[in-house]
Amino acid sequence: MRRLLPLFLVLASGLVSACTVAPISSVPSGGSDPFSGTDSRAARQFSEVVHRVEPVAENQCRNFSRGGSNCDFLIVVDDRPDETPNAFQTRDSQGRPVLAFNLALIREAQNADELAFVMGHEASHHILGHLDRVQEDAAIGAIIFSGIAAMTGADEASVRSAEEFGASVGARTFTKNYELEADELGTVITLRSGFDPIRGARFFERLPDPGNRFLGTHPPNAARIETVRRTTEAYRTGGGV
Repeated sequence: MRRLLPLFLVLASGLVSACTVAPISSVPSGGSDPFSGTDSRAARQFSEVVHRVEPVAENQCRNFSRGGSNCDFLIVVDDRPDETPNAFQTRDSQGRPVLAFNLALIREAQNADELAFVMGHEASHHILGHLDRVQEDAAIGAIIFSGIAAMTGADEASVRSAEEFGASVGARTFTKNYELEADELGTVITLRSGFDPIRGARFFERLPDPGNRFLGTHPPNAARIETVRRTTEAYRTGGGV
């Protein structure tokens, strides 16, 4: 079901996907139109991408989950000014999957292919269950670290600190893998929506390269671009488009 809403209308719960580090909070808004003050070209381009990508993502979700997931994506726009470009996936208080984009990203996208690839990528986090997997990873890390602290005779405060640290480490352990998985499925969604994921993934070239840091949240840009290229080639060779 297609809806474009300002982000302040969404009350989210739980952890968000690996593309960001904090849950959605209530965001003040100056009005009901999330595109107020945005140039008409960017607004039209984003609306067209939503129109084409959302039904493909929802169909992919239904096929993948076999009825086990809520596939009714809610597209929201963070209309706060002066934010850095960002997009992420989370769930609202009713468990509905939310794909959030801020105006800075919508304005700075150089073409519709970039927006389509980002949307496909974020939808893939939900389809692949990354939110739950990150929560499970965090829980396992918390148990392991707090258990080790308790066995060494640490006091209650130290055990609690170890638990928090373990949750952080656990949540970050596999996030680079999850990003690459979302890039791969996002490439397929982008292709099936009629956009060019290779052209869309060029926005990586404008981002600082995170490198391959231990417990980093994102893989190197080159690895992501190669994943998109390889997946596109395999899909086209297989007769998908």
